[in-house]
Amino acid sequence: MIKLIVMDVDGTLTDGGIYYFESGSEIKNFNSKDAAGILTCQAIGIDCMILTGGKEKAVERRAEDLHIKYVYQGITDKMAFLLDFLKEHKMELHEVFYIGDDLNDIKCMNIVGISGCPADASPEILLRADYIASHNGGHGAVRDVLFSYLKDNNLYDDAVSKVYDVIF
Repeated sequence: MIKLIVMDVDGTLTDGGIYYFESGSEIKNFNSKDAAGILTCQAIGIDCMILTGGKEKAVERRAEDLHIKYVYQGITDKMAFLLDFLKEHKMELHEVFYIGDDLNDIKCMNIVGISGCPADASPEILLRADYIASHNGGHGAVRDVLFSYLKDNNLYDDAVSKVYDVIF
């Protein structure tokens, strides 16, 4: 059973576009559909983490809106960070689902239990991923791979009913 979902931001939770303003600030385009996948997994006790090399207040805000427990920005060596985090929190690699889209995610994807990616991920990531979304990054890809995982493990109906009070 997965205990932790680790998500990249640019190109995974967003479409990869970064919009700069003259003031120096930037905005990112998150897709509200990903919230359903994240909240549904959280409802059955799976923690979520944002792990990104970038650093922006918009990421903090989105994580807060989605009650994401762990948010780490400005991480240049994602694999070393993840290994230290797992050791500190007494988690195993096979308990991690990593969702990323580009070469800086591949080391993590190679060591975790399950990996996923958007449809428009780099070719190297597409070859490695256990779950490939039918949507591009920032267009519901995270929801897609998480719901696929839940369905494959017969967790979907119970998880969705906890969040949305529906029965299938």
